[in-house]
Amino acid sequence: MAGDGAQSAAPPRGGISVKIWVDGLLADEGNARVSPLDHGLLTGDGVFETLRVYDGVPFAGRRHLDRLARSCAGLELPVPAADRLRAAMADVVAANGLVEGRLRVTVTGGPSPLGSERGESQPTVIVAGSALEIWPEATDVCIVPWPRNERGALAGLKTISYGENVVALAFARRRGAGEAIFANTRGELCEGTGTNVFVVSGGRVFTPPLSSGCLPGVTRDLLLELALAVEETVSVGALAAADEAFVTSSTREVQPVRAVDGGALAQAPGPLTAAATAAFRDLVARDPDP
Repeated sequence: MAGDGAQSAAPPRGGISVKIWVDGLLADEGNARVSPLDHGLLTGDGVFETLRVYDGVPFAGRRHLDRLARSCAGLELPVPAADRLRAAMADVVAANGLVEGRLRVTVTGGPSPLGSERGESQPTVIVAGSALEIWPEATDVCIVPWPRNERGALAGLKTISYGENVVALAFARRRGAGEAIFANTRGELCEGTGTNVFVVSGGRVFTPPLSSGCLPGVTRDLLLELALAVEETVSVGALAAADEAFVTSSTREVQPVRAVDGGALAQAPGPLTAAATAAFRDLVARDPDP
């Protein structure tokens, strides 16, 4: 955030100079500036995408930028030009020497009044990168008591309004789980805080449809297109009763679920989870922008 000009820049984390792109300027993290009146900071008015970087190349860039555009449209935010964002991502990857890592593209409502109304300024656009978090081979999950609203204004949009997810994930972590799982208001299985959920039962792999209120995840969509799963509405209780299960995201890829609310599943990974993992990794190896 912008501060008093007399204050010195914050030191880079770990002594490493991290480069961040903000509204066309590439700067050290300590010198990157966003207005304290930015509507994203004040109200959570903004959208974002997280991309996995493999061998210095952001994976599935077209799909991520298409979804960013849909999220912008849902919030009635101007959509940044895709070629500008691609160039910014390439600059951040190069400046930070990212080989295996993650990128985050964020678009906010820009500087605005101190209220819900948006100002007249152009959106703030930020592209940042970092090393990749190493996820465990399998994760335990916890079903949280708060439902996703499948009819809400933000349903299906990847917004920065993540307060619900922060509370839910903290709830799960206190119970020894690595991800929190939401039902929707109808008691149907919906999604995780940053993942889509897949359930294996009777030799079939299925995932909640978008009508459940879940986010249309890029990894989720690719597995569906590879005919490795189908959409099906199920109760949230189906997860604990599954033969096997897994969660997906750009950074987790395909991660087996080991236990639900402390109850172990029969297999983690099971054979169909392993098949999905292998197929996804094969896709990544042969096509960086499927």
